[in-house]
Amino acid sequence: MKSTHLSLIAGAAVLAAVTGFATVTAPGAPAKTAAKPAAVLPVERSSLVCPAPSGSDLAETRYTAFTPAGEGGAAEGTAELKPALRVVDDEDETDPKKIKKAEEAAKKEKAKADKPVLAVQEPGKPVTAEADGGSAPALVGTATGGLAPGWAAQQTTEVTAGGARGLLGVSCTAPDTDFWFPGASTAKSRQDYLHLTNPDDSAAVADIELYGTEGALTSEVGDGIAVPARSSVAVLLSTLTDEAADHLTAHVTTRSGRVGAVVMSAEDGAGSDWITASDDPSGTLVMPGIPADATSVQLVAYAPGEDDADVKVRLVGKNATFSPAGSTTLHVKSSMTATVDLKDVTRGEPASLLLTPVRKNRATPIVAALRVVRGKGAKQEIAYIPATGPVGARATVADNRAKEATLSLTAPGATAEVKVTASAGSEGGEPVVETHTVKAGTTIAVTPKAPEGLKGAYALTVETTSGGPVHAARTLARTEGGVRMFTVQTLPDDRGTVEVPAARQDLSVLDD
Repeated sequence: MKSTHLSLIAGAAVLAAVTGFATVTAPGAPAKTAAKPAAVLPVERSSLVCPAPSGSDLAETRYTAFTPAGEGGAAEGTAELKPALRVVDDEDETDPKKIKKAEEAAKKEKAKADKPVLAVQEPGKPVTAEADGGSAPALVGTATGGLAPGWAAQQTTEVTAGGARGLLGVSCTAPDTDFWFPGASTAKSRQDYLHLTNPDDSAAVADIELYGTEGALTSEVGDGIAVPARSSVAVLLSTLTDEAADHLTAHVTTRSGRVGAVVMSAEDGAGSDWITASDDPSGTLVMPGIPADATSVQLVAYAPGEDDADVKVRLVGKNATFSPAGSTTLHVKSSMTATVDLKDVTRGEPASLLLTPVRKNRATPIVAALRVVRGKGAKQEIAYIPATGPVGARATVADNRAKEATLSLTAPGATAEVKVTASAGSEGGEPVVETHTVKAGTTIAVTPKAPEGLKGAYALTVETTSGGPVHAARTLARTEGGVRMFTVQTLPDDRGTVEVPAARQDLSVLDD
């Protein structure tokens, strides 16, 4: 019985640390009061990591961070992103002069890492920072107190020339221990770097597995990759295997610690962008936000379990949900990556992709993502859309600019209503609120109304107010040198609240 009592006490301690209170009733003890329903409380701490934005000297990057106003958003607390430490090559560690030089460099690096790049001061108002060139570091950070619920950050990078040319955007992610990246590649025409960022004060160890269309790729160097404390490392996927695979799925897990993981993909003649992780394996997946003018859409899916998956491929369009001609279903073999070229499937209308099991009683979990192209020939530009969860209660994307943002809203099931709030600008402007109805089985694309008197960047917060689940994505687009550059970020639930069961415990009944 001791172990049971200890577990209860430990669980109470954890809840108290997160929410500020917890009480427990011991097994077999009479309850003094009726059980109370679970309380929904704002989170009091959250973490984010952002990868190093680019290796190009031509890169121009803007960071934006934001905590939504409203319930749970209060000025008390902190929300800071700081530079990650650089990983120093110590192969000359026997040379005293180089050791001393490295130590001095490490001290300077540590001093820089202690200074926030971004610090949110109040909910409802974004903060921004800029960095030029290829030396901008990865960022790690924590939000506490009233600035933690819904805390979001984004980095947007523009590279106007070279192999990394493009508009690259990525929402900074919460650290975790398991990530799936359908759509990665080790092809000679691709340079895909997996960025691993460790926000914690102890080292993390990660493993990387690659799965192509014929199964697992042979790799002897993808295991046991060390990511030092509060540091970031980038791994070129093509160095992990001798096999050149056009289409593969990368799987990242950690043996110890946790990391943020995201893939930067640069493709010869087609630009570059970030590939973010797919939603957890599921029998039903939604990929929202395919631009109306997409010239090519490619679906990449992977079945991580022991069973093959047969899924229906359907497009959720402006007026209805339908199966694309010639691509009504997709068979995904166990532990293999499958692809289908949907070409210019949107036909000039905004859309999202919906995957559902062919047989409802056999919903084999899969992960999936889309590679989307705008333009043709030398003026192509690429972006990636992973399968993503619904907006839920609330979701936010931090970096938006006047006339450059498009918001895509998809209701794959029942009709839904959403509230969209454009925050105050980072340098001025008043918030604006709009409501939208998304009919069942349709996708709408709206140009958000910018804040009144906007100066700087603003955040978009989407809240589901009624009806079925809504999946959302935001596209940033601009034209540079005749290239219609763009990047797409999905908006899953920000998990700004947590359910905490109410209970009561009489410690006097605990015995040996």
